[in-house]
Amino acid sequence: MAIIVGTGDFKYRIIVDWAKLPDGWSFKEVGAVGVDTKDNVYVFNRGDHPVMVFDRAGNFLRSWGEGQYPRAHGVHMGPDDSIYLTDDGGHFVRKCSLDGRVLLEIGVPGKPAPYMSGFNIVHNICTDADGWVYVADRENHRVQVFDGNGKYETQWNNLHRPCGLYMDYTRHPVCYIGELGPVQPVNRNSPNLGPRVSIVDHQGKLLSRFGDMHAGTAPTAFLGPHGLSVDSRGDLYVGEVSWTQWPQFYPDTPRPAYIRSLQKYERVR
Repeated sequence: MAIIVGTGDFKYRIIVDWAKLPDGWSFKEVGAVGVDTKDNVYVFNRGDHPVMVFDRAGNFLRSWGEGQYPRAHGVHMGPDDSIYLTDDGGHFVRKCSLDGRVLLEIGVPGKPAPYMSGFNIVHNICTDADGWVYVADRENHRVQVFDGNGKYETQWNNLHRPCGLYMDYTRHPVCYIGELGPVQPVNRNSPNLGPRVSIVDHQGKLLSRFGDMHAGTAPTAFLGPHGLSVDSRGDLYVGEVSWTQWPQFYPDTPRPAYIRSLQKYERVR
């Protein structure tokens, strides 16, 4: 029987084991996901093959980046058939062609620079066609919104450690938010705080939300939704940093050999 999650106009059918990896390969965990104009899916992961590419049916197409990305973190798809990758272990950003050729590099790999910010662990950023900027301010439990000149406009609350952000580049976009949920001993067992995915309109109004009451490994649950993307049909792809999150939720339980770190959610219309 199909598993349906979400509410209202944003309901999804869970596609279990969507990605067909080559024998013996593993994501380990997924920092981010991107989708190109042909609906091919780019999975930026922390395994031995950092960028794995699949078609929308989950068939493996190719990989690249082996040995070049210490710790996958973020993905942004450029309007010119390019992909931007951020690596928080290597301390760099790269713009690449879709076959992995490096076109631009910002930062010096392996050499972190001093960091100053008025935020508390900024985790992702999006912009819309009106020039507004949306920032996932993770440990302040909010998304801050600025105009194109950096003027603070508003913030979205009722979130818990928002991490991944995705929105189409359009006016009045819908925003998809991955929330990591509580991990401190004092609150990790508190219900209904995530991990979860929330979908809001351009003013922060909640449209849909899914994820179990607590962290878990069931198809309907999450451990660490860290990167999200949506294809041309409205299907949602969620990458999770499950390997990292496991000991925070289950400090007395060794990690299993396999922990799910990617799932596809097919839009139900």
